[in-house]
Amino acid sequence: MHNVVIIGSGPAGLTAALYCARANLAPLVIEGLQAGGQLTLTTDVENYPGFPRGIMGPQLMKDMREQAERFGTEFLTGDVTAVNLKATPFQITVDEKPVIEARSVIVSTGAKALMLNIDSEQRYLGQGVSTCATCDGAFFRGRELIVVGGGDSAMEEGTFLTKFASTVTIVHRRDTLRASKIMQDRALANDKVQFIWDSAVEEVYGEGVVQGVKLRNLKTNALMDKPCAGVFIAIGHTPNTHLFVDQLDMDEQGYLLTHDGTKTNIPGIFAAGDVQDHTYRQAVTAAGSGCMAAIDVERYLESMA
Repeated sequence: MHNVVIIGSGPAGLTAALYCARANLAPLVIEGLQAGGQLTLTTDVENYPGFPRGIMGPQLMKDMREQAERFGTEFLTGDVTAVNLKATPFQITVDEKPVIEARSVIVSTGAKALMLNIDSEQRYLGQGVSTCATCDGAFFRGRELIVVGGGDSAMEEGTFLTKFASTVTIVHRRDTLRASKIMQDRALANDKVQFIWDSAVEEVYGEGVVQGVKLRNLKTNALMDKPCAGVFIAIGHTPNTHLFVDQLDMDEQGYLLTHDGTKTNIPGIFAAGDVQDHTYRQAVTAAGSGCMAAIDVERYLESMA
């Protein structure tokens, strides 16, 4: 029986593990087969406090893991395949291993950015292809950028990127935007923002880093070459919450609902990071909520003693 099991090993999960371990709760982190979360897919991280010259994403996650481990965190590599949160102790199944029982659980499974599902985007991920303007926009000062999407996220990302880019071209599959009126108006009124309608990215190309994209007009089938230094994909995110359907309360997008800090609708189950945050989605905010979840767990377990 574990005092606390943490599902997920991104900034939220590892910060929660650090705080739980220092509180002598002997946490178990089920880190998944893609340990470290989305930061393992990034290169330079320049906006995480304490690193004035930046740090590589995989190195940051490695350091956070080692810090949590130093204080007694146990790690289990594998994917959670089932949970039973309707009875206590809570039960967690990892692959084909025996069921794990826990007095409390912190869910920090994160969210994944929706991608275009073309081979070349994976090849240039972290080398000019990004899903986070706030994270990576400053790397592209004075450069031409592409934003893919037509919703609020794309308009927000595109407008934000004009702080750095020489031009931002928004590529959308349709001839009208899905974004709210205020977000459309903001983008359309910005002199740095251009639009290419009825088009999809066929290929991202470059030599080591992104140098341009090939676009296909979906009405005429014509191909177009568009040079750029970066491609920001802004077609939405999906929280990793499928395991918790019909057990934990979610909003209409599937993000876990929390109250009074990180509490879910089930006492003893807490949520931290991008799995419950569709607004900020930053490593530092995820880490902060991981700290909150650990403190909430400690207080919960004390109340149950």
